[in-house]
Amino acid sequence: MKRNLSTGSKPSSTHINLSLGALIVSLGIVYGDIGTSPLYVFKAMFSFHGFLTNPDLIKGAVSAIFWTLTLQTTLKYVLITLRADNHGEGGTFSLYALIKKAAKRKSLYLFAIIGGAALLADGVITCAITTTSAIEGIQMRKPDTPVVLIVLLIICLLFGIQQLGTRNIGRSFGPIMFLWFSMMGILGISQIVNYPQIIESLNPYYTYNLLVNHPGSFILLGAVFLCTTGAEALYADLGHCGIKNIRISWFFVKIMLILNYLGQAVWLIQNGATATKFTNPFYAIMPEWFLITGIIMATLAAIIASQALISGAFTIVGEAISLNFLPRLKVKYTSNIKGQVYIPRVNAMLWVGCCFIVLFFRESTRMEAAYGLAITLTMLMTTILMIFYLRYKKRLVLPIVIIFAVGYGIIEGSFLIANLHKFIDGGWFTILLSMIFFTVMFCWYNGRRIKQRFIRFLDMEVYKPIIKDISEDEMIMRTATNLVFFSNTSNKHKIDDKCIFSITSHTPKRADIYWFIHIETVGEPYKCEYMVEPVLEGVIYRIYLHLGFRIEPKINQFFVQILSDLQRSGEIDNTSRYPSLRKYNGTADYKFIIVDRLKNPELQLPLMKEIILNIYYWVRKLGIGDMASNGLHSGNSILEYAPLTLDRLYPKPIKRVQEFEILD
Repeated sequence: MKRNLSTGSKPSSTHINLSLGALIVSLGIVYGDIGTSPLYVFKAMFSFHGFLTNPDLIKGAVSAIFWTLTLQTTLKYVLITLRADNHGEGGTFSLYALIKKAAKRKSLYLFAIIGGAALLADGVITCAITTTSAIEGIQMRKPDTPVVLIVLLIICLLFGIQQLGTRNIGRSFGPIMFLWFSMMGILGISQIVNYPQIIESLNPYYTYNLLVNHPGSFILLGAVFLCTTGAEALYADLGHCGIKNIRISWFFVKIMLILNYLGQAVWLIQNGATATKFTNPFYAIMPEWFLITGIIMATLAAIIASQALISGAFTIVGEAISLNFLPRLKVKYTSNIKGQVYIPRVNAMLWVGCCFIVLFFRESTRMEAAYGLAITLTMLMTTILMIFYLRYKKRLVLPIVIIFAVGYGIIEGSFLIANLHKFIDGGWFTILLSMIFFTVMFCWYNGRRIKQRFIRFLDMEVYKPIIKDISEDEMIMRTATNLVFFSNTSNKHKIDDKCIFSITSHTPKRADIYWFIHIETVGEPYKCEYMVEPVLEGVIYRIYLHLGFRIEPKINQFFVQILSDLQRSGEIDNTSRYPSLRKYNGTADYKFIIVDRLKNPELQLPLMKEIILNIYYWVRKLGIGDMASNGLHSGNSILEYAPLTLDRLYPKPIKRVQEFEILD
């Protein structure tokens, strides 16, 4: 019988209602990254020869920004990708979980982990570049301002408060970002009225003119691309805000962004020749009396963008863990709201990475050179996964899928090529981080698969009488009334060899009831159901758990609930077997047995598999272990070890002799 398990918190609704409050909240949650892009997009173009003194280049750049936001952010993400709704959740890993069974392609996981690794890597630099760009505005008044020190203090404070939870802080994010976007739009209009002709640059001709008639201008696309680096957040935060709220609020955000970019373009056309390395067009369009207020607003927006990045990283890592791309890590829940989590090791990694970037690059201009390269890989991976989604999940006709694939292959391929020139200037850092994250996820995923190839499943019919006899053998000390094992097979007629090894060979274990739990992570984010099947009535039972990839596997709590359900339905007697406790209706005791497989030193594997398995065992040390990851503790669990393979590695028996020749 299939039943639901309570997880202690309600899942996100698949359809979050459209409301003014939700629209404001979406401004604070979704648009932190893309909303702070005007701080550094135009500034990143300063190094291009002749940019500051050539109006055609400036108009071409703002035209390219407009059409990038239109084609990449609006069309691809807001109108198309948001439709890939995995029961209210979005993001690269949610998309993969949604299509992996429908597409039936074993290699799909590669695209998911490349995208996830690149998103984490590029996310590390987002906090550094937004905060540094905001604080650098002070240098327009005081060039000797210790920007690096101030940025490091803000970053340390931001990462330090993560363990306290951000629920109360988060309530103010929406209104602050509304003021931020409104401020950007007003500042842009204040410049546009001085040169209304700038609106003509929205014509795609100016983009064409930039790329065709100005040699070498193709690399400007690397800076243009920075305007859309936060587009992935639109999809990843689908579950927090809902598709309607994101879509409607985006058009307000886009208008404000375009107005600000146009205003900066006007200032550059009129004043570009006077710009210095300390000049930021974003601050230059502000009146002198407003500059300090603008810097404060920019700093708040940068902190909000950084907070969104940190929370997003926790979500990405949590999904990667549930999909078996990463080992289990310690997770702290900072509130009763699903998604409000704190992962100490991820927080520490981001903190160290951000501080390193600030200390190594020191200036936002140098950070811009490293920014954007890795995120193009994420967008390409999302495009590839969306191709499978459109074809195999939505069943669209092949010509439409081909148009989508070719169109965005050209657009994102162009951005990738344009960003490659950043590799030497700093892009190597995010690519290196991407490769590290990818290697960890690839080896963890494939290491588990290699281990599973050594798992043998035995015929349960053969071992049913053996297990029953052990349960009745009073010569064997009772381990527990209920003895629980984790099984890798869903077949009720099969049993893992490691379980039989533990029950019969390792140290015989007597129990009144033996339970074999099989856990499957399913594509629905918050599914939480179980089914119980008796294998030998009153002695052996199987439990099947179907858990969504966003459900924490609190197996201890789940098992207690299952026993209570079965007790109420009369299917088992869960009263204590000890007479002294039974007469007081005490509850029967239980114990989990975790059998971990270790690699045999003598086991010979192909070189590539050997490397993957060695990295897998090294990565496993970064996690918290099977006991803690399943919500168990040492008081009710036993951890045992078994060889990776229980087969005899050396079938040739050792020969017995009567005497040895003594060698001097």
